[in-house]
Amino acid sequence: MISALSRSLRIILALPPGGAPDIVARILGKKLGEQLGQPVIVDARPGGSVRNRRRNRKDRAARRPHAAVGGHLRVCLTAGVEKPKLSYDPDKDFVALSRVASVTNVLAVHPSLGVGTVADLVKLAKARPGQLNYGSGGNGGASHLAGEMFNVLAGVKTVPVHYKGTPLALNDLIAGQLQFIMTSPLAAMPHAKTGKIKVIATTGAARDPLLPELPTVADTVPGFESTQWWGIAAPAKTPAVIATRLHAEIVKAMQSPEVREQLAKQSATAHAESPAEFTAFIKAERGRIARVGRQAGITLD
Repeated sequence: MISALSRSLRIILALPPGGAPDIVARILGKKLGEQLGQPVIVDARPGGSVRNRRRNRKDRAARRPHAAVGGHLRVCLTAGVEKPKLSYDPDKDFVALSRVASVTNVLAVHPSLGVGTVADLVKLAKARPGQLNYGSGGNGGASHLAGEMFNVLAGVKTVPVHYKGTPLALNDLIAGQLQFIMTSPLAAMPHAKTGKIKVIATTGAARDPLLPELPTVADTVPGFESTQWWGIAAPAKTPAVIATRLHAEIVKAMQSPEVREQLAKQSATAHAESPAEFTAFIKAERGRIARVGRQAGITLD
């Protein structure tokens, strides 16, 4: 049965290439390929975070057996966003293997906005209610939830502009079509270094040790906390012996100094945990995010 892993592996991303999940997947995929001595393909397919598609990419992955057409073992890189009334059951149709990485997001603004601190942004948003737009990677996604949490806790009204993935929103921030965004430093920091955008804070509960020079949003807006995480799940039909072997290889990859160093350079922290730990983490995150969504009045159409 272990020999089934001799087939090429495919990491399915229900998001566009170029964003933080894509970067994490390629770092992991490269290391897994080296360990297994076979190709690991990162398959980025935009639009999976938008519910109004007839069949999104996770639907397809859930319905396929582990040995799909073409001999690829299908796995999904998942993000922690709850979406009710899905055509698949995230608990029954997937087997959680391990969280692989997490990042504290950053709050980035366009330089023309003329703000240098979170307090400046709050003051401007209160002076111009409904006039500042922020980028969202999709209704109910991490960046959307972060923006609405900011609205609720800071007592302001800013407007989400939804895209099929955060990289597209980041492109419009760079172009000056948006005023701010909360997204992963993996994607944002390279543009901040060139002056195309301005990063003014991180979004964790405490300062990020990888970006210690930046204050937190919570320093100005008490209670604010927004992070992103990614993990690997396999279709439920995957034989247990294969899921066990795949989990062991993922843990080995995430514990390697090489992968940890590569992720740290991207302001991400590597994780390696048991399926039980990952399952418990997902359950806790789902509850936390659902509470945020209810508080902000977010509906997933």
